[in-house]
Amino acid sequence: MNIIERFKLDGKKALVTGAGSGIGKGYALCLAQAGADVAVIDINLRKAKDVYQQIKDMGRDCLAIEADISIHEQIKKMMQEILNKWARLDIAVNNVGISIWGNAEFFPVKDWDKVMDIDLKGNFLCAQEEGKVMIGQKYGKIIFTASITGNVILKPQFQISMSIAKAAEQHMARCLAAEWAKYGIRVNCISPGYILTPALEAPDLKPNINYWTGLTPVGRLGEVKDLQGAVLFLASDVSDFMTGQNLIIDGGYTLF
Repeated sequence: MNIIERFKLDGKKALVTGAGSGIGKGYALCLAQAGADVAVIDINLRKAKDVYQQIKDMGRDCLAIEADISIHEQIKKMMQEILNKWARLDIAVNNVGISIWGNAEFFPVKDWDKVMDIDLKGNFLCAQEEGKVMIGQKYGKIIFTASITGNVILKPQFQISMSIAKAAEQHMARCLAAEWAKYGIRVNCISPGYILTPALEAPDLKPNINYWTGLTPVGRLGEVKDLQGAVLFLASDVSDFMTGQNLIIDGGYTLF
């Protein structure tokens, strides 16, 4: 089989959380373009349905599911809907994450808990339910969207909770990779740098775009399309000999 054929995902069943916009939307469309049927998961059902329609227009099968990954019962329900539709799951992209800024000495406990509930616990519970299915199949690809905040301290904003959660998420991927390799499951992370998404256009973030660009050696911030090759690589058979790794895609930001 030639190398291009090995990147194809024809017949594979995938899910992407946080797929209603931004990076998750880019992942979902990429997997569908490569041939996969995709479950679009988002806390905002309207946004999920918009992406669902784009995937249906490609001729792929699709689901739009509303779920809050901080609630275990909603994750279980999400998985059951997918299994009722397809009876299997080959690719799972756990993409949801939030960030709350704040100086450590004043950081509210409720904000700490919110970030940990989503970025760490929620993504673990997704992987746990995905893993149960994939173990039975003896096959699966699990991909986490981590962040360079798990590798370096970003500036000028401080976000201790997200940084710790994302560092832990990277190590969680290594733990799962080691434990589930014998079942044919590969677990890896993608850690984006600054990516131009609607979230980065928020009033409290937009003024920093020029500053962050100046710290990025390639001279620009990333776009969602810059991450699509990585998710396709990790979702396809080409990456079968890779597990427990973290792909940093940041335009060189973490080099200094």
